[in-house]
Amino acid sequence: MYTDAIDLREFYESSLGQVARRMIRRRVRELWPDVRGQVVLGVGYAAPYLRPFREEAERTIALMPASQGVVYWPSEGPGLSALADEAELPLPDLSVDRVLLVHGLECTEQLRPMMREIWRVMAGGGRLLVVAPNRRGIWARIDRTPFGHGSPYSPSQLKHALRENMFVPERTARALFIPPVKSRFLLGSAPAWEEIGERWFKAFAGVYLVEASKQIYAGVARKAPVRPKKRRLIMPMPSGAGMPGAAGAAHVEHDDEVPTAARVQGDDGYCRGAG
Repeated sequence: MYTDAIDLREFYESSLGQVARRMIRRRVRELWPDVRGQVVLGVGYAAPYLRPFREEAERTIALMPASQGVVYWPSEGPGLSALADEAELPLPDLSVDRVLLVHGLECTEQLRPMMREIWRVMAGGGRLLVVAPNRRGIWARIDRTPFGHGSPYSPSQLKHALRENMFVPERTARALFIPPVKSRFLLGSAPAWEEIGERWFKAFAGVYLVEASKQIYAGVARKAPVRPKKRRLIMPMPSGAGMPGAAGAAHVEHDDEVPTAARVQGDDGYCRGAG
């Protein structure tokens, strides 16, 4: 179940949310250092992580699921966010180069339809970047942050979910090694926590980031099946049934698969099966 968009906005406005945004955004930029001339789409609640792409990308869009709600984004200038059905994204095929999925995979009740829609709108050489809570991390065990809601994933589960929905995992990253506390002292030391955790405690990251490419299968040319020609058979009808002719005649088309001998006329004028 999705966290309400208002609650998500309030979290990212808090000091803990701002630290989480900086730590995750840094990993996102390491994976996507250059998106010039590309169309970047955020699905779920990705707006806090899309701001660095606004001036760089050709176009930046934030689509928020209907069951989550939508907030106006960005706060200045024209709105770039919209409410959308996660299983029916209002975008044409092959129209997006990068998709950032945040607060979506662990919350959706329509995983396969949503992932198929992302697959549809992504260009052939596009990239999907998923940010999901780590099942073994502390952030997934505390529900006062949005990362403590929904179904967290282990790294293997996350990669399996991507493969099951026609994506190929390419690269991984980790973030949020700092405990989800409100202490200003600890929050100020977040960069040091990230460096130590990345080196020694990778399994206990708060979130995993997995970049995946679109899996495209090679088509195999197949000849269209040839339908058998239809044979016109005349089936006698009982006399006086209102059909033209002495005994009446109904013109019925049958496939060649139905042998003519399968229907035999009896003495009373009716057609019966030969067996």
